[in-house]
Amino acid sequence: MTVVAIYLVITFGLGGLAMALRLPPLVGFLAAGFVINALNVGDVPQLDVLADLGVTLLLFAIGLKLDVRILLRREVWLTTSVHMLVSVVFGGVAMWLGALAGVAMLSGQSVQTIALLAFALSFSSTVFVVKVLEERGESHALYGRVAIGILVMQDIVAVVFLTATSGHLPSPWALTLVLLWPLTRVARKIWSRLGHGEMQSLFGIVMALVPGYALFSAVGLKGDLGALIIGVLLASHAASSELSRSLFHIKELLLVGFFVSIGLTGLPDLPTIGVALLMVLLLPFKAGWYVLLLSRMRLRHRTALLAGLGLMNYSEFGLIVVSVGVSAGLLAEAWLVEMSIAVAMSFVLAALVNGRGHLMVEKIAARLPDQDESALVPEERPADAGDAEVVVIGMGRVGFAAYQRMTEHYGLRVIGVDYDGPRVQRLAEDGLNVIEGDATDLDFWHQLRHSESVRIAVLAMPRHGANVTALACLRESGFDGRVAAVARYDDEVQWAKDHGVDIAFNVYAGAGLELADQVSDDEAPRAPVEPAEDGPATGP
Repeated sequence: MTVVAIYLVITFGLGGLAMALRLPPLVGFLAAGFVINALNVGDVPQLDVLADLGVTLLLFAIGLKLDVRILLRREVWLTTSVHMLVSVVFGGVAMWLGALAGVAMLSGQSVQTIALLAFALSFSSTVFVVKVLEERGESHALYGRVAIGILVMQDIVAVVFLTATSGHLPSPWALTLVLLWPLTRVARKIWSRLGHGEMQSLFGIVMALVPGYALFSAVGLKGDLGALIIGVLLASHAASSELSRSLFHIKELLLVGFFVSIGLTGLPDLPTIGVALLMVLLLPFKAGWYVLLLSRMRLRHRTALLAGLGLMNYSEFGLIVVSVGVSAGLLAEAWLVEMSIAVAMSFVLAALVNGRGHLMVEKIAARLPDQDESALVPEERPADAGDAEVVVIGMGRVGFAAYQRMTEHYGLRVIGVDYDGPRVQRLAEDGLNVIEGDATDLDFWHQLRHSESVRIAVLAMPRHGANVTALACLRESGFDGRVAAVARYDDEVQWAKDHGVDIAFNVYAGAGLELADQVSDDEAPRAPVEPAEDGPATGP
């Protein structure tokens, strides 16, 4: 337990230091792994198990929220295919030039070895990208859905690679996995009877690890991909979003072990750092190719930039590819340390870039060539607020309730906005005035400004970070109406008030007020009648 305590103290301390420096905590977690390694504290064998659990639950949670139709869009499958091909060719050429320049670790390597390294660098980290999207509350935004779709396609490529290099095909029993469909139909019925407590969370963990990870591994397939597929099969359940939220903090805590474990792979020396820096120098080109390809797929420059910057990192799967190369005798064992350093450095760089916020992306996008809006995919075309007086951003439970109250009780003209396309479609079918849009997009607010009738903006998104970004875009666009925002914590309410929000409301306090109002309304008819002035009150 002493060794575990040291791990925890170092990890917590460096995570807190990263926050104090306005960096994401994961930068501190990465540093903790290298510090623990340098201090030779000792091994915690369970750390790898915790890291694997975190990644498995992460992919299961992705499956719960994944619309598989996104994989069929050409901006996902075609971008993934072309980008991986370009990455292997361009990365291979860059490393070959490095070998000619005298980089010791690259000198004398065969074309096959260099191609394998370039292939390892072509993947982006599912763990990192999804963590960034969840912190922003934008996994359902168009760029978030596209990025996750690309990552899932990369996972499929990873399964094919591991199968091809393992020397044997998956077990014939893998064909029985088609029975998972009827199995999950039964599981959904059981799920509906579990309520909302710890049994529901335990159900999610069991489904991710048993019919997901363990069953797929047993038949020779990638276990965490099994967790993703089980999540997809269960996604149609009404409580899928609730289960994803209940697993959120468990998953986040376990993923700390994943980031720490990267630094435990090995300690760098000067030549190792030099080669890792060469790999990191390729990251802007990696992001640039994503931006170029996605723009050619009729996405706006802003969407392409956000997705490209999010995917601007190397993947933990690169370590697996290098490990396969070491086992096959194509690579020296030192490349495992090299790859771990490159992955860690890519996370740090990507965290710094993605932490700059959307306004930086807006400024870059404004300098790129204009696009024909009529040629963009439907979700990217500007939306019109019409004659609405109030715009409600985020049509989840809070936003939906606010929309109904303002329209039915106060008779206001309200338009709802959400970046979750399927949700917008469902609400529109129910007769609500809703449009698909991203409130963290400066152009979105410019478009709303064309309607002089809009005088109130309600920020009802569940993530404080998303509301913060939307508020910044709103102010940048010149909107001078009243702004209301919801928050889950008192410090978030205070932040909103300090930054000029007219009405900042704690959703939990609001629930208490609504409950008190309804109880008081029910009790009002029972209030005692005041006696008349000309005599005592008489009985019935």
